[in-house]
Amino acid sequence: MFSVCSECGEYRPDQIVDPDGPYTVCPECGHRRRFRSLPLFLVGGASGCGKSAVSHALLGEFDEVVVLDSDILWRPEFDQPDDHYREFFETWLRMCKSIGQSGRPVLLFGCGFSVPNNIESCVERRFFSAVHYMALTCDAGVLLRRLRNRPAWRTNSSSEYQVAQLEFNRWMREEAPLGDPPVSLIDTTRGGVLEAASSVRSWVQGRL
Repeated sequence: MFSVCSECGEYRPDQIVDPDGPYTVCPECGHRRRFRSLPLFLVGGASGCGKSAVSHALLGEFDEVVVLDSDILWRPEFDQPDDHYREFFETWLRMCKSIGQSGRPVLLFGCGFSVPNNIESCVERRFFSAVHYMALTCDAGVLLRRLRNRPAWRTNSSSEYQVAQLEFNRWMREEAPLGDPPVSLIDTTRGGVLEAASSVRSWVQGRL
């Protein structure tokens, strides 16, 4: 496990990062270990904005990064809104850090991953050279229509859920780009999935 010191054996996910190596430094014994500090690319947005479709379009077509959808690790025990789903975000950052040790950065798609406040305070954030944020958005009427047309198993039909997604989409469009760090946007109201996927790819390549 990456968070276990190879010298003293202590589990310390809060290892100190020395950028000169870069190295991780064990807070217990001071042991230094070289690691790869790569950028991380996070794409989020409200349900219905096209995250899953775009991520699927990039699979097998974009070898410079490892493309993943955060839903593959979701389990009921992660549903902890009181602490803003902190353990889910920490788990994914730990996964992305470990994948990066093989030499390729991760492009991760997931609803809340485009909110910097969800990520920047995580313990695992320190292991990335940079974290880049993007959100897929669309017009409110288009988003509502997409949610209403989803199959019943998606459980997107309640008015409370739809209102929450509309508000999240509004926040992404109006406020997220003004934050620090800012969030880049791609509007999926018009144009197809392949066009949006191409835009995401260009965004990543410009930051590699």
